[in-house]
Amino acid sequence: MRNMKKWLLTAFFFLSITTVFAQGKISGIIQDNNGALPGANVVIEGTSTGTSTSFDGSFTLNSTSSKGNVVVSFLGFTSKTIPFTIVDGQADLGTIVLSDEGNVLGEVVITSTIIDVAKDRKTPVAVSTIKAAEIREKLGNQEFPEMLANTPSVYATKSGGGFGDSRINIRGFDQRNIAVMVNGMPVNDMENSAVYWSNWAGLSDVTSAMQVQRGLGSSKLAISSVGGTINVITRTSDMKQGGSFTATLGNNDYIKTVGSYSTGKMKNGLSASVLLGNAQGSMYADGTQFSAQNYFIGLGYEINEKHNLQFTFTGAPQWHHQRSFANHLGSYIKFGDPVNNEPNIKYNSDWGLYKGEEFSWARNFYHKPVMSLNYDFKINDKTKISSVFYGSWGRGGGTGSIGTSPFRYKTAGGTVPFDDFAAFNRGQYVAANDQIVYGGNLPGTQVAPNAQGQYITNRSLGFTRRASINSHDWYGAVINFNRKLTDKLTLDFGLDGRTYTGYHFRNVNDRLGADGYQANLATTSGGIYLANDVNNPTRTLYETYSASPSFNPFTNVKDQEKIEYNNNGYVRWYGAFTQLEYSTEKLSAFIQGSVSQQGFSREDLFQYKNDDPLQKTDFENYLGGNIKGGLNYNIDEKMNVFANAGYYSKQPNFQAIYRNNKSIAFDNDNEKILGFEVGYGYKSNIFNANFNAYYTSWKDRYQRTSDPDPNNRNGYFEAFGVDEIHKGVELELNVKPFSGLTINGMASYGDWYYNGQSDYQKFDQNNAFLTEGKLLLDKVKVGDVSQFNYSIGANWQIIKGIKVDANYRYSDNLFASIEPGRFSEENTNIKGTLELPSYGLVDAGLSFKIHRTKDSKDSFNFRINVNNLLDKVYIAESRTNQFVASQSEFDGNTGDGKGILQNGSIVASGNLKSATPGEGQYATYQDYLNRGTWNGVDLRNQVFFGFGRTWNLTFRYEF
Repeated sequence: MRNMKKWLLTAFFFLSITTVFAQGKISGIIQDNNGALPGANVVIEGTSTGTSTSFDGSFTLNSTSSKGNVVVSFLGFTSKTIPFTIVDGQADLGTIVLSDEGNVLGEVVITSTIIDVAKDRKTPVAVSTIKAAEIREKLGNQEFPEMLANTPSVYATKSGGGFGDSRINIRGFDQRNIAVMVNGMPVNDMENSAVYWSNWAGLSDVTSAMQVQRGLGSSKLAISSVGGTINVITRTSDMKQGGSFTATLGNNDYIKTVGSYSTGKMKNGLSASVLLGNAQGSMYADGTQFSAQNYFIGLGYEINEKHNLQFTFTGAPQWHHQRSFANHLGSYIKFGDPVNNEPNIKYNSDWGLYKGEEFSWARNFYHKPVMSLNYDFKINDKTKISSVFYGSWGRGGGTGSIGTSPFRYKTAGGTVPFDDFAAFNRGQYVAANDQIVYGGNLPGTQVAPNAQGQYITNRSLGFTRRASINSHDWYGAVINFNRKLTDKLTLDFGLDGRTYTGYHFRNVNDRLGADGYQANLATTSGGIYLANDVNNPTRTLYETYSASPSFNPFTNVKDQEKIEYNNNGYVRWYGAFTQLEYSTEKLSAFIQGSVSQQGFSREDLFQYKNDDPLQKTDFENYLGGNIKGGLNYNIDEKMNVFANAGYYSKQPNFQAIYRNNKSIAFDNDNEKILGFEVGYGYKSNIFNANFNAYYTSWKDRYQRTSDPDPNNRNGYFEAFGVDEIHKGVELELNVKPFSGLTINGMASYGDWYYNGQSDYQKFDQNNAFLTEGKLLLDKVKVGDVSQFNYSIGANWQIIKGIKVDANYRYSDNLFASIEPGRFSEENTNIKGTLELPSYGLVDAGLSFKIHRTKDSKDSFNFRINVNNLLDKVYIAESRTNQFVASQSEFDGNTGDGKGILQNGSIVASGNLKSATPGEGQYATYQDYLNRGTWNGVDLRNQVFFGFGRTWNLTFRYEF
């Protein structure tokens, strides 16, 4: 910290002595026909003096001349030349409107110094911005992260394909290491930094703009921005009067309706906005029904020019059936077209029919409302205080199974026989009926009635759907003090505080015909208690709890009957930050530092007796922080260069401290991230380009990974001391060759790999220790991501009100997830990370807009999107690294001892070659290549396919 203070003081002194005086200031606001226009160029005619507008469209420009003209331009808009005259040091140009209906932002956004929005040709970071109009047009029935798929170094997939289950990866880092900010609030989970997009399903409907800052970014907070920061700016009550109604239809009975209205700012300074939405249907994969609602309430009060209050309350209660298990590639082919080796990419092994209705082992349900109060206090022209106070109350979880090897039994069609399970639970299943032909008949020992005539299941007999509850109460505040020291120097400093309580347990959701569930205390051979409350060893439970979200965010979860585990996590966060920014027409620079203390405590009411001091631990506190800085230089009105560097000492997360679900704290080193970046930009009325290169080193990382081994389902690996290197280059282009046509393109290439070796431990689903050793990861490619991507697209406004667009996106160097078991030192045949086939996708859309009358602002808007237009079949993710066997391996052994495929599952170790081949065994090597692989991928790999062709049609009425 002493070195950090020295750097800050040195930078402050150096930048202060460069201060010079200007003739005066030119200010104004740039808008299009519907609202603010961020990123517009404002240049003093005949000079290289210029700037870009902020997110609210405002700009301030210093001029050494008392008279002249400013030229305002934005790609796709008609430029304007505005005269100015400086009087008493000021020239206020008011609101300047650029005309072009093809580029509409649509909403005014929150202006606050706690929202760290990067500014073009000023903030020295790699950044991409997506406006509300594009989100509104292209989202349809896609997921929110997919809107970023055409951004450099971004890989977004639908994962299993359930509603809200998509994920995003930036520069090779998953979303646990990407900071997601909503109006300046950090929303990554405080225990594991995860982001669950199903909890934010309504965010797209209230977003004014979304900005992606790749790398450490410009945020002043010490947040999880290793890969980047997704900065979401929501609609506020400070917008124009009016409303809209939107209806969207899509494939698989998808239907969504949204209505909104805003009063606009009234004469008394008050304003209000409200939005309500509903969506339901199914996703592309089988067995993925969902129901989701969302709401937004915004209240604003501009007391006077100095005081501004903005209150928001928003949430998105939802439930959805998931495809949580990545099946072996052979299973997709088994339930597709085995004769022609064609997969059924919609296949989902987690669902079936129960009492004639869709029912799933994997059902997610959650409601996470967020309430926030933003307060801006303009003390004077040089000093401002911005703050946000927020609370979040998450209620819900996800379901799964307990019972008699529930994943083994499938119908002939590969679905789950829930009706048979219910008959088994009541002693009524007749094996002679041979109803289950894929996985075999259920065992003969069924649930029998007790003395009271009740049918009671438990964790080893019968079938039960349980729910894993992950609820929380979260409160926080960010306060920032902003002071303009001179015309060129601005100082920020502030505080960041958060407190979090997480509630984790399981309950009985559906007994599947049984009368009760018996929770018995179990032990392992090592004497470790499992699966129940040591303070109440034997209990028979008769309550069940809904797997639909509660609309009451304050539902009491403490009094529910619990099984399997019951623990609470407590997290406290205190942070302080500061930033010094220097800005002229040519040069801008910043240096920023933050420090934070994160404390963790664990309470376990099942594993530890009431008199055990480990039942609730003291707080384990960890100190961390970051320091970063950057510089941007505008060569002329068109070109700029920038560079930034940063170092981040990141505290370990909750799971790293309290490993394998125990309350014994481990001594962890902070993770250490070092990043460098340089870039070049070119901007004109016709052509824009941004190029940058980066290098990131990540040391002492803790990583928890699911074990894909079917014999250890729901088990996991924990790795410690993992080192990674991420480096690459990125290019982003857009060009307007003539009025009405805009062409966009991007390309990115990454070289992301592990460095050296690390220690690991392996556990089963009950957190029982299995084995440990070293992972040999040196130069192994980082998986679960594509390391080379490019896209090219065009938007063409054929005539006024009619626009078509199309985009081609290509992904290559796509690697499977790291399967830790294959990289252990015991494995003598390490081949690296499995590379999956590359693929390219075409998306297209058509927009039509017409006003109710010639002079009316009311408008009717129609939009149709077709995603994956050519119906490309491709693997988006693989959980395993099973390479195609060579000729010699085939003639001998498979080469890794991981088993052969039978009935779509890995069942035993053995040779692929067989004199009497059956499913998963082959007579010749060519037979193996023909039937044992698909598109060059071994059928034993566990994969998720991407969606095939999907469509959505949206009607929107604005008034």
